[in-house]
Amino acid sequence: MENRFNSWSFYLILICIGLAAYSLYSNIYHTWLIAPPNYILFIISLLALTLGILGLEDKRNRLTKTRSWLTITLSTLTSIGLFVVLTFTAIFSGVNEHVKTVNSPDGHYTIDFYRYNAGAAGSFGVRGELDGPLWFKKRIYYEDSAHLVEVEWKDDSTVEVNNHTLNLNKGGSYGY
Repeated sequence: MENRFNSWSFYLILICIGLAAYSLYSNIYHTWLIAPPNYILFIISLLALTLGILGLEDKRNRLTKTRSWLTITLSTLTSIGLFVVLTFTAIFSGVNEHVKTVNSPDGHYTIDFYRYNAGAAGSFGVRGELDGPLWFKKRIYYEDSAHLVEVEWKDDSTVEVNNHTLNLNKGGSYGY
């Protein structure tokens, strides 16, 4: 049984690290965010840590011992890193208020608009996120110092937001 804990924890932490790295990449380069939210990744890393500790009982050979210690080290570092990220975003992200949700005329695209206010730590404005399947999202609109969102669909894939035209078929975005 410990052999399965050892293997599962190792593969689980590798997947968690890969998803966390892609989450960071997609936030920097504003691509589709396909990784689950950071709190889910934090829970997965804690699960990998727990399974890694249980897998320490597997002492068949040097490889299994090394894999257990590597898993524990990686999952501890990943858990600490994700905890810092979650704490930092909870403290400094400000308030996000859902403003409206709009659908394209053919129903193929759904965009959620949020008003953000960082308080004394930053500015305020409007952000738009294109919904994908499951939890997938892509940030397509960002405007500082805006209070209102005026949306008009030009056709099934072209939308005008506050006098800025976005062609969603071509990956159009504003402010990113």
